[in-house]
Amino acid sequence: MPNNNNSNKLVVPEAKAALNQMKLEIANELGLQNYETTDKGNLTARQNGYVGGYMTKKLVEAGQRQLSGK
Repeated sequence: MPNNNNSNKLVVPEAKAALNQMKLEIANELGLQNYETTDKGNLTARQNGYVGGYMTKKLVEAGQRQLSGK
């Protein structure tokens, strides 16, 4: 039974669609086709972790660019 006590709440709920699109683009870049419809339980922890890790990396880079004025 899935745990519905997700503590990962969006600070800006309006960004949800953009984050989902980013997730799909990154998964595609990593060679994970049809990521949206793929049962994530059939992927390895490494594959799922790469998607989240690259999302975090790109978001941090974007924040740094914004803060630096570039």
